[in-house]
Amino acid sequence: MEKIFKSRVALLYIMSISMVFSFSAWMSLLNNFVIEAASFDGSQIGILQSLREIPGFLAFTVVLVIIFVAQQRLAYISMMMLGVGVLLTGFYPSALGLYITTVIMSIGFHYLETLNQSLALQWLSKEKAPIILGKITAAKSFTSLVVFVLIFIMMKFYSVEYKYVYAFFGGITLIVGIISWMAFEHFKDDVVQEKKITLKKEYWLFYVLTFFAGARRQIFIVFAGFLLVEKFGVDVHNMVALLFINSVLNMYFAPKIGRFIVKFGERNTLRFEYLGLMLVFVSYAFVENLYVAYFLFVIDHILFSMAIALKTYFQKIADPKDIASASAVSFTINHIAAVFLPALLGIVWLYSTSLVFIIGAAIALMSFSLSFLIPRHPEQGFETTLKVF
Repeated sequence: MEKIFKSRVALLYIMSISMVFSFSAWMSLLNNFVIEAASFDGSQIGILQSLREIPGFLAFTVVLVIIFVAQQRLAYISMMMLGVGVLLTGFYPSALGLYITTVIMSIGFHYLETLNQSLALQWLSKEKAPIILGKITAAKSFTSLVVFVLIFIMMKFYSVEYKYVYAFFGGITLIVGIISWMAFEHFKDDVVQEKKITLKKEYWLFYVLTFFAGARRQIFIVFAGFLLVEKFGVDVHNMVALLFINSVLNMYFAPKIGRFIVKFGERNTLRFEYLGLMLVFVSYAFVENLYVAYFLFVIDHILFSMAIALKTYFQKIADPKDIASASAVSFTINHIAAVFLPALLGIVWLYSTSLVFIIGAAIALMSFSLSFLIPRHPEQGFETTLKVF
């Protein structure tokens, strides 16, 4: 047990699992809870979701906070904030109450995810990072499965109220955060991190690919599931079953994707991801068969797991002292699309559902084209094959 508390990798697992444990519960219950307990209408859920994304957009402020609080300690505080936000959610079933608890939860979640990525890229060697990140992704998928099963048992067989379900999952994350703070060794930074917000021209390709990744993520999250429900009438049980299948497949494929990156490199992995996503989005635009739509939804989810390659590409090209700052900035860039794209494409959806996915395919095509600028062996000083600046 003592060895666990001296292991950086163990801490990365614990941070990732605790984050998914409470956030998955929050997300899976949200729509039912706000309607049944808080009588939300469409505008209120829209406001809540916008509030949820704002801390992601402001993730760059992590850099300002680590001037005063060490990254590892800030990760514990973020874990506890996430836990508190989820724990309190069920006790305040009103618009104002849910807005406040959502912001608390979201600050904790987005700070923790940003710090988790930053610490992983600092602590893991470049050789082992893809494999360990793949295993962590698999662990997160397994955690989601556990959450779905626990919620089903608690609410189906024991009729546990929403507030106690939220309190259970949020409380566990809160407790894990406290125990981690007290029990884990405080690991010294191998390289002192820059504590200012900067956009470095050397990382321009990483920034652009990160922005496009955020845009594609929004199209998948907002519209892929909506297509299944609106066009094919898929009910909530089948949607949960699909998410369950995605989690199982991620557990299997994520570690293999890590090994694939080690063997074939980031450039080839990202090309494969972007080409696959381009084909999936075009297929979404014209799909008429329910089972084909199911298949596309699952493949879509697996392909997004290959985004590990974008993180390890950055790890290889980054100056070690820039990792914390650039991770925070990239997280903000990834969320820029979340601010405007769902609303914009929601209007497009009213006129043509196919056009939304054609736009997604075009974004994937641009990413695919840019992937040819990634060197076969990227490293600091050789970030791209094209010196634009």
